[in-house]
Amino acid sequence: MSEAQEQQEQIVFGIEKIYVKDLSLEIPNAPQIFLDQGTPAINVEFHTKAEQLGEDVYEAVLTVTVTSKLPEGDKTVFLVEAAQAGIFRISNVPQEDIEPLLGIACPNILYPYVREAVSDMVTRAGFPPVVLQPMNFESIYHHQKQMQESQNQAPTTH
Repeated sequence: MSEAQEQQEQIVFGIEKIYVKDLSLEIPNAPQIFLDQGTPAINVEFHTKAEQLGEDVYEAVLTVTVTSKLPEGDKTVFLVEAAQAGIFRISNVPQEDIEPLLGIACPNILYPYVREAVSDMVTRAGFPPVVLQPMNFESIYHHQKQMQESQNQAPTTH
């Protein structure tokens, strides 16, 4: 095999661009919420999606929603939503391996950026920083695949 053929068949997984796609903060009960006493509960939700933009070019988006509420009266302290995105070049990769790359590797790359965006946004809003815990995107990906497979195999009743 010639060197040119080897280079042509070499697997490529590269970052073209990382950017904040959407970032929002809501403090619906300000300024009174800053006077309330109590320890708020924090709820964190994650969502990933990916789409092909062109030949060998994909966008992956990791969205994190953090909601803080006071237990008394279920009053919202703040709500932050951050969508961290990246454009990735993936070529010479078998088709069956592209989905796991987009569902595991890309979110792993984006996660530190979204963690920083959420923490910074919460701090700028006047609250103690929210430090998101490490995530195992491989486990999440495989769990979602199992859920999809079990839903597809569920018998339908008429």
